[in-house]
Amino acid sequence: MKILLNNRKEEFGQETISVNEMLFLKKFSFKMRIIKINGVLISKEKYDFTTIHDGDDVQMLYLMSGG
Repeated sequence: MKILLNNRKEEFGQETISVNEMLFLKKFSFKMRIIKINGVLISKEKYDFTTIHDGDDVQMLYLMSGG
C-alpha cells in the first residue's frame, strides 16, 4: 500500500492499516495531534476503527503549547 503522509510518499506491507497501526509503525508518540485522511478529521476515539487505504492522503499535525 502506498500513501501520502504529510506530503511524503510512504509504503506499507499491508493492504489497509488502522490509524493506530500507522502511528505504531512510524513510531509517532506525540499525545496531542490531529489526523486527517483525505481532508476528513479523524477523532482520537476512531483511531482503532478508521482504516487507511492505498492512495490515501494522510495529514498529521502536532499540537504544541508555549509562550
